[in-house]
Amino acid sequence: MGGFTLDDILAARKQRDSWWTVFFVDPLACRLALLAANHTSVTPNGLTRLSILVGFGSAWAFAQDQLVAGAALFYLSFMIDCMDGKVARLKGNGTPFGLWLDYVGDRIRVLGCAFGIAYGCWRLDVLLAAVGVVVLDMFRYINVSQLNRVRAASRGMVTTRMGAECLFVEDVLAADPGANPDLLVSRDERPLVDLQRDFRARFPWYDRLRRFLVRHRVRTHMVSGIEFHAAVFVWAPLIGVDAFIPAAAGAGALLLAFEAALIYRTWLAARAIARVVPQRESLLV
Repeated sequence: MGGFTLDDILAARKQRDSWWTVFFVDPLACRLALLAANHTSVTPNGLTRLSILVGFGSAWAFAQDQLVAGAALFYLSFMIDCMDGKVARLKGNGTPFGLWLDYVGDRIRVLGCAFGIAYGCWRLDVLLAAVGVVVLDMFRYINVSQLNRVRAASRGMVTTRMGAECLFVEDVLAADPGANPDLLVSRDERPLVDLQRDFRARFPWYDRLRRFLVRHRVRTHMVSGIEFHAAVFVWAPLIGVDAFIPAAAGAGALLLAFEAALIYRTWLAARAIARVVPQRESLLV
């Protein structure tokens, strides 16, 4: 039905992704996505719905105290979830509704699997840990959406007050993550604004780490919701139910630490506006 190649699928991957996805999911997900794109008429939304159904199967297995089966089904559900975006970018048939379906499906999977594990072992401490997992999952995705709004507002404020179209270093690095921020210049005479300068000055090793990770297509946000889910719903169940609480606590602490780093970086960027704008205005006088 299609003449896509593996190179086409590889080109349709996200430019940067979580290390769990890059190393443990994409090698298989890319090849299955290629089969789906070439030999089926399945849509990205169809893959998302299948991922949700498999997620329900994972929750049911956990509720029956079948931890290994639950972990395998959770992994399969997430892998299918990774396929839908690749097929959408490859065929150009993604829909705005698919974004909503993907987000809601992820939240349902986490909710069902967390309480499935608690029901399967019927222990109060595991139930409390399951509640914590759901709360942390919601915090992560609410926090990232709000931080994106803050960043967008910061860009808009700088652009408006400077009275010109700005070229943000952060956007340039998104397109060319291996670039050296200190050597960047605007090629079209637009003001070049670096709202991350304070963060990079405080953590000079950050750029070296970023360039190292990007060579492997790994993002610098090392513990996000994806790694959190993998620790709690894949690795821990394979070890046993007693590993669920330590995994939730340890991965949850790392998740909060990386979210705090994002908040701190965004705060520094917002504070930098007061310095960046007057500097530009003084050059225009």
